[in-house]
Amino acid sequence: MAYYKDLRQYIQVLEENGKLVRIKREINKDTELMPLVRWQYRGLPDQERKAFLFENVTDVKGRSYNGQVLVASHDASRDVYALAMATTQEGIVKKWEQAQMHPIKPKLVESGVCQEEVHLGSNLLEHGGLGEFAIPISTPGFDNAPYFSAGNYITKDPETGIGNVGNYRTMVKSPDRMGVSAKMPQHMRQNWQKYKERGLPMPVATVVGPIPNVGCAAVIKIPYGIDEIDIAGGIAGEPVEMVKCKTIDLEVPGTAEIVIEGEIPTDCLEREGPFGEFTGYMGLGALSNLFVNVKCITHRKKPIWNAYLSQFPPSESSLMLQIGQEAIHYKLLKYDLGIDSVVDVGYHNESGGRILCVVSLKNSTTPQVWQALYGICARTHFFSKIIIAVDDDIDPRDMDSVAWALCYRMQPHRDIHIAKGKAASLDPSAGPPEEREKILVDPPTTSLLIDATRKWGYPPTSLPKREFMERARKIWEEEGLPALTPKMPWFGTSLGYWPAEIEEEAELALRGEHYVTGEKLAKNRIKV
Repeated sequence: MAYYKDLRQYIQVLEENGKLVRIKREINKDTELMPLVRWQYRGLPDQERKAFLFENVTDVKGRSYNGQVLVASHDASRDVYALAMATTQEGIVKKWEQAQMHPIKPKLVESGVCQEEVHLGSNLLEHGGLGEFAIPISTPGFDNAPYFSAGNYITKDPETGIGNVGNYRTMVKSPDRMGVSAKMPQHMRQNWQKYKERGLPMPVATVVGPIPNVGCAAVIKIPYGIDEIDIAGGIAGEPVEMVKCKTIDLEVPGTAEIVIEGEIPTDCLEREGPFGEFTGYMGLGALSNLFVNVKCITHRKKPIWNAYLSQFPPSESSLMLQIGQEAIHYKLLKYDLGIDSVVDVGYHNESGGRILCVVSLKNSTTPQVWQALYGICARTHFFSKIIIAVDDDIDPRDMDSVAWALCYRMQPHRDIHIAKGKAASLDPSAGPPEEREKILVDPPTTSLLIDATRKWGYPPTSLPKREFMERARKIWEEEGLPALTPKMPWFGTSLGYWPAEIEEEAELALRGEHYVTGEKLAKNRIKV
């Protein structure tokens, strides 16, 4: 089956699968839109969350917009994310594995619907420039402007010509200027640095509303030098169709809703922010951020503005990054580092999908455990502040299960390391905000690495054996009791230490012959 041709076909699939809410009433993009979507993250479980399509959008000045706004379309829930990847929940990891191991180069085509309408030169502002689009205020009452939250920035390395796509928050500053939060070592900032060394502005295209595989790839930290468009092709199993921009030497997805072409100056910087962030706190912004001078705007007729719901976790953006990070780091450990004992990698939405990581391993040795922990720690400069290794009977995404392992499978003096060399991007615990505003880089911080695996044989888990739990579940279902969502571990199993004598006594109990054991114990009394 071919992948989605555009965002609009994907919206149809969301609706067919009962994962879309259409809001037809008039909604104010500045004061009502994002708070309405926010409620499903503060009041509904993951499986009940959906994408929202707003069909009648206004703003605080009473203006109406000739287009719609789509929010939470990529990762309202794991079910929605699976639809965005054109797979099932069970197939997500395989899709990411395929994309990384077998990326597909894009295909250049003559024209695309992203250029149905073109505004450039003296006509750049004929429809209001950036003001033509219903860009929401994400955190009303705290954000200082409307922000792009799903802007996919396309740039190229001027040395190699290799493309890069990254998602960066974007502050609307004027009809033809926008600020971008992209500090070192973000890949777009690395490209910008190379243009700066040449004394040239950097061409950039900001794409809103491409096919969802592009957005899924753009938010993940693919290694520098790999084009995320190739990864997006790997997700789809077919090339992304690209068209040439009108005013700059870049290519963009041809079926996108909106494309903003421009240049980023390399001789000056501007303050950008504040903006509500994945940490659950306001990101105060920085004086040292980039800005884009818009040269051309192209879009489809009646364009759909696509936005991610970010800010306080759990959110769409944190779950979207969480799932992608899990797949990327699984591939890193299993294939790049060759740790065969790795079973799963789980990031946690509560941490913004970035900070808390749990790695599950099977029959691992202590050196393998630390190789995995330090491998996760080393991959990025600011993700993974707390990294925990657990055995494969622990669900790495269930904190009840992880907390149990922390309580009984590790000792702090022996099983905890603190690793230096990280940077505290947006983490308010790294230092007072008034001090951080004075520096141009993120302050240094550390990562906590914990080996919460069993180091020797343990007694069995104190749960009924599997056959008894399975029989009881069948009875449960026959009685019409509420649907179960099993939590690991849900049955008892041997963990390496269980004397044969005690096993025999348990078998006697299952035959109703426990008095035999009682008689044996009476014979073996200890005098005191």
